[in-house]
Amino acid sequence: MSKFPKRYTITAALPYTNGPVHIGHLAGVYVPADIYARYQRLQERDVVFICGSDEHGVPITIKAKKEGITPQEVVDKYHSIIKKSFDDFGISFDNYSRTSAKIHHDTASAFFKKLYEEGKFIEEITEQLYDEEAQQFLADRFVTGTCPKCGNEESYGDQCERCGTSHNATDLINPKSTISGSKPVLKETKHWFLPLDQYESWLKEWIVVGHKNDWKTNVLGQCKSWIDDGLRPRAVTRDLDWGIPVPVDGADGKVLYVWFDAPIGYISATKEWAEREGKDWEPYWKDEESKLLHFIGKDNIVFHCIIFPSMLKAEGSYILPNNVPANEFLNLEGNKISTSKNWAVWLHEYLQEFPNQQDVLRYVLTANAPETKDNDFTWADFQARNNNELVAIFGNFINRVTVLTHKYYNGEVPSSGVLSETDERTLQELKTYPEVIASSLEKYRFREAQAELMNVARLGNKYLADEEPWKTIKTDEERTGTIMYVALQIATTLAVLCEPFLPFTSKKLKGLLNFSDLKENLQWNTVSNNSNLLPTGHVCGESELLFSKIEDEQIQQQLDKLEASKKANKAMSTSLTPQKETISYDDFSKMDLRVGTIVEAEKMPKANKLLVLKVDTGLDVRTIVSGIAESFSPEEIVGKKVTVLVNLAPRALRGVESEGMILMTENAEGKLVFLNPDEEVPNGNTIN
Repeated sequence: MSKFPKRYTITAALPYTNGPVHIGHLAGVYVPADIYARYQRLQERDVVFICGSDEHGVPITIKAKKEGITPQEVVDKYHSIIKKSFDDFGISFDNYSRTSAKIHHDTASAFFKKLYEEGKFIEEITEQLYDEEAQQFLADRFVTGTCPKCGNEESYGDQCERCGTSHNATDLINPKSTISGSKPVLKETKHWFLPLDQYESWLKEWIVVGHKNDWKTNVLGQCKSWIDDGLRPRAVTRDLDWGIPVPVDGADGKVLYVWFDAPIGYISATKEWAEREGKDWEPYWKDEESKLLHFIGKDNIVFHCIIFPSMLKAEGSYILPNNVPANEFLNLEGNKISTSKNWAVWLHEYLQEFPNQQDVLRYVLTANAPETKDNDFTWADFQARNNNELVAIFGNFINRVTVLTHKYYNGEVPSSGVLSETDERTLQELKTYPEVIASSLEKYRFREAQAELMNVARLGNKYLADEEPWKTIKTDEERTGTIMYVALQIATTLAVLCEPFLPFTSKKLKGLLNFSDLKENLQWNTVSNNSNLLPTGHVCGESELLFSKIEDEQIQQQLDKLEASKKANKAMSTSLTPQKETISYDDFSKMDLRVGTIVEAEKMPKANKLLVLKVDTGLDVRTIVSGIAESFSPEEIVGKKVTVLVNLAPRALRGVESEGMILMTENAEGKLVFLNPDEEVPNGNTIN
């Protein structure tokens, strides 16, 4: 392949339609993919940017059971929400499809049948986990247990989210059905397997050797780990009633495994696009001069780098991915994003609460992109980057240029006089940025590329601050015209170069500069080869602010939402704590619970959580160290009646011997509450 391919096939991971899209998805996959696609289009290259809803995963059937509706109703609901969110956020897919579409069912079925007829599968009767109560085989996320690799006790049947290992449900230690909660049994069933072990040496040569210099280290590392562990045949069918029926005889009640079916969704979505646009889809998937790229999160590396390429290799007529620039995870306010705990910033809610501020979120997610390690999104950083960078640097420069152009020249681009050394140096530096930014983008370093874009705005601010046209207008009108001419060329360059990163801002800025009246359609290469982008005499539109400050009240509202989620999760976990193991009456009778009164209380030195209490138990006055200092002051609990476990073995805490335990609980808000005797009873009375 030459330096630049004939065409680009860019895919973004298909989101599961069991919930909306959140900022973790955006930062890991969709924003970088969109930046890359938009950049290549600005280079006037042939691009198809593909995505769609993944509608056959087990999480969808789980969601349907929880909500008491059909899987189809679930996918219809969330497909609509996700697609609208992407549209409103400016993700520029050429086609956003769905795997429930007929064209996908037909494509996936034909792909399976070709491999089946060519003997590329192994047909085996194996023992799979079966829930006798639910009378159902337990595929993927219908079962949880202990990960055999890292010991995570909440691993799913197909993948451990802690260590990223992909495995079969039968590999789990102490498996449990998520449907009934019961322990499953093994039961025989027939399935078809892709023999990954047969592709092991080829994969090693293709990935570890062939892409050691151009794939990201996290991708190479995970692939190498998988291959070094030894690849095993992997089932491509499942015992489920939701999905694409296995298109061969003797496969009643079986569907294609979602991770066989889903990546074929990229192909079917391309077919759907080509049919609509009157194009031929095959060159985008079968011409060696096409560049295939998969944008994904790190949890999907194995499927896009091991399983899907093996499928394509087995089929024989498809190109292989040129690169799989997977990102790490984005956390939220120091904690892992969790859809089940509502610890997330949902895209559709953001768009409602921050109208017309899509680019602010795009900018912050790119500036903090988890390209090489997990990163953290905080609302404080979101506010700071908007106010201190987008408003104070980018927006400030454009506002100064447009306001002064209208003030001095009624919006008309002035003629340039003799360029000073500073002018020449500034324009020369300006022309280097397209190549600098492009170099970073071609290496999938989006954070670095956006930082260089902001340096263009910094260049403009410095130029204006140094040349001071508001002063020269009083003494040298010709010099002022030259300064404003140069500043307008910088603004024009920004309008073009910011389009991949800040598409709404680019459109607005192009409107301010009246791009529609230009004879030439300015593209990426134009701004690197030409210093006369906005010609003398061109009339700009009225000045308008590109960005607005985000106030503390807006940020506090978002923090309050997260705090409410935290409290709700705490209350939920408190109310749903599972029953402990059954004990005998003899075990219970050993506990000596007494009524007592706190007679003294003071803080434990150098300990934020501990209070040292003196408690009158009726038997004696004893010292008890209690971890309640963050909930109660010493003054407010003196005289408090409490329930005390008096026969607990003494224990030294920070050098103080504690001779018992105060019994407490938490209320729905997560606040500690004393278990007080209801009536005034003497100290020392036993509690039975």
